[in-house]
Amino acid sequence: MNTVATTSLFSVLIANYNNGKYLLEAVESVRQQTYLNWEIIIVDDASTDESSIIYEQIREDSRISIAYNTENKGCGYTKRRCIELAKGDLCGFLDPDDALHPQAIEEMVKKHISMPESSLVYSTHIICDENLRPVLSPSSSNIYNSTAIPEKQSHLTSKEGNISHFASFKKMIYLRTSGIDSQLKRAVDQDLYYKLEEQGDVLYIDKILYYYRHHSNSISLNENSLKAQYWNLVAVTNAYERRIENFQIPNITKHTLEKKWLAYFLKKALFYSKQKNWAKMYINLLKSGKYIKHDTKLSIIRIGLSPVKQKFYGLRLFSA
Repeated sequence: MNTVATTSLFSVLIANYNNGKYLLEAVESVRQQTYLNWEIIIVDDASTDESSIIYEQIREDSRISIAYNTENKGCGYTKRRCIELAKGDLCGFLDPDDALHPQAIEEMVKKHISMPESSLVYSTHIICDENLRPVLSPSSSNIYNSTAIPEKQSHLTSKEGNISHFASFKKMIYLRTSGIDSQLKRAVDQDLYYKLEEQGDVLYIDKILYYYRHHSNSISLNENSLKAQYWNLVAVTNAYERRIENFQIPNITKHTLEKKWLAYFLKKALFYSKQKNWAKMYINLLKSGKYIKHDTKLSIIRIGLSPVKQKFYGLRLFSA
């Protein structure tokens, strides 16, 4: 049994890269917790901003440990290192530009204690502006991204529920997995959630325990969103392949997976068409052709791509 004591150490994990502007606010939200037995593990991924100034301000606190990557390694590597350095029985990631509700850790610890075989516990969160003010009232139905996953479904398969912040997990159960993929540049949390739900029950707390900062300069359709979608698909594909060998864990179908890749390549082609980068547009249309057989509505695209395929076959342009 995975026992958790009422006094268990809770490790708050912060992977920081150039978020010094917000980092102190994140740390202060942990210091204000009603649950007192916590530690903060910060791993800096070779930041070049004012993060070092914040580190000097907080390093006197014995509950805070700061480690540094000698060079920029990316999100997967940095978050994996956070867990490796954690001493707590329970862990949870806090992004350096976000904040916790004062009762966040207390609620997580209580839930883990009540369900010792659970691998992961998560809550709902509230979306805030750059100044960490809620963008909508708490009663707004579209303000949250975390919802309960229906019975007999999983984070991978559910269309109605999904795991997001604030999420915490038992380190003992995490160690049963292959751990966070250090090669992932994005979708690191999703990869972690998929692996943890393969090891035990996932529990939901219907309370706002996390403040998610929505940056004012975010753009819905740009190269960053495409990169995020790509790495999310990598995590989904890896989870699908693991679950083929374990029929007890809900899995998506191959058809569903391939339709996700089709949507990605078409979205990427559209992006490059708007940029008038015709070469990359055609390359991604060609890549989408592999999956068009799974969507009859798009069969005309396959026909239209025939001359394009002839033109671009043989060219070493498939790195886009």
